[in-house]
Amino acid sequence: MPFTRRQFLKRSGLLAAGSFLGPGLFARPFLQQALADTLGDRFFVVVFLSGGNDGLNTVVPASNGLGSLRTQYADARSASTSGGIQITPAQLQNTLIGVDPNTGAQLGLHPGLAGLSRLQNQYDAVAVIQGCGYPDWSLSHEESQNAFESGYPVGSTVGTGWVGRFLATQYGSVDVPAVNIRDSVAGEFVQSATSVIAVQRLAGFEFPYDDEYPGDSASKRAAFADLYASAGGASGNLRGVGNVGAAALSSAESYQPLHALYQADRASASAAYGGLNSGFARRLREVAKVIYGVHTNQPGVHARYFELNQGGFDTHSDQGGADPNGAHFGQLASVGNAIEVFYEDMRSLGIEDKVCVLVWSEFARRIQQNESGTDHGSQGPMLAIGGAVNGGVYGNHPNIDPAALYGDGNTVYSQAAGDPFRSTDIRDVYGTILKHWMNLPAASIVPGIFAADSGDPAVSWQSPNFDLPFLP
Repeated sequence: MPFTRRQFLKRSGLLAAGSFLGPGLFARPFLQQALADTLGDRFFVVVFLSGGNDGLNTVVPASNGLGSLRTQYADARSASTSGGIQITPAQLQNTLIGVDPNTGAQLGLHPGLAGLSRLQNQYDAVAVIQGCGYPDWSLSHEESQNAFESGYPVGSTVGTGWVGRFLATQYGSVDVPAVNIRDSVAGEFVQSATSVIAVQRLAGFEFPYDDEYPGDSASKRAAFADLYASAGGASGNLRGVGNVGAAALSSAESYQPLHALYQADRASASAAYGGLNSGFARRLREVAKVIYGVHTNQPGVHARYFELNQGGFDTHSDQGGADPNGAHFGQLASVGNAIEVFYEDMRSLGIEDKVCVLVWSEFARRIQQNESGTDHGSQGPMLAIGGAVNGGVYGNHPNIDPAALYGDGNTVYSQAAGDPFRSTDIRDVYGTILKHWMNLPAASIVPGIFAADSGDPAVSWQSPNFDLPFLP
């Protein structure tokens, strides 16, 4: 049965944001060097917590310090009876993460993130970046997700992602620098100059031959290769189809074997992911397989940028506090435990200093809880994890004093100089990663990747800071 170009790409597990140049793509010796020249021997992993993670119950005030942060938190969130979601100081004692730079309040991670707490305690490898947001924030899942993904939050119609724009400046149509563990390209990676593999399971990443006469696979493979090579030498749309087809054929043959390789060489690590019995852990294991392929110089495998997600964070009801049976606890535990296993996997390879993980959500939740959960909110924390990350707490905790909130009960985004509660604009987080992890000169970030805002400098992003100290 005939199918469209997009159906073909989805069936083959490959979505191309750019074009490919023929069947010899993955055999070209310059490709691996070209990819390594930009990022160096490093990897970058994006983790999206879909639904709006409750930031105030992710990084929780355990004390007042010199202010009243803990008191304000306890006033906003009721105790753990009748739907209360408050997390007590005693429940935070095993997950203390650091001190709020502004108020001096002791902060703890949600008990569900015990895995990340252990990484911080053992390796100083977890950075909390507080108060992340953007001007004129939206409480729409779609709009706010687009703002975070694009890095153009104010009236964005740019149509590309912040990672994608970086990739477009560094890689060409023959390169495949990124893999997304999903069935379509993530918003951060969208662009039109280079290519991204989108695949859910490497073991199932196969070229979509028909099911008739399976014994003829070799002949079919040769026929497709010849057809794509011929089309690739044509012009217009036919050339595009030929190039994409050749790349799909080559990439399936290069990336699918990574599953068996990892299972054979890294059996104990694979079992550790499997033992968590979570979809997120299994998806993160797919990232580990590709990184292992690059690390061991497998032919045709060069991706160094990754994305995966975990859903279930739209906790309007039954959110729970520190109760392991609560919805929020379960979602955070899935993420934190899997990242802990991933870190140990990378550490056993000796490359934990070469991997940086960024965790974000499209918005936080309201300061005041509702009956048994939280409604959509504004600013929240982002997390960075890796052996080269400077662990600790950065940025200011949002001001949750009831008198300082907007009328809808959400925290204020501020860029005012001298404001003790000044927000961390998401572009400063991204720019720090681009400069300090991806080696992009600061002068190329604005206006090359982002555009500064106009208007009142107290409430808009006009003074970029790409030297946030969570990265060296």
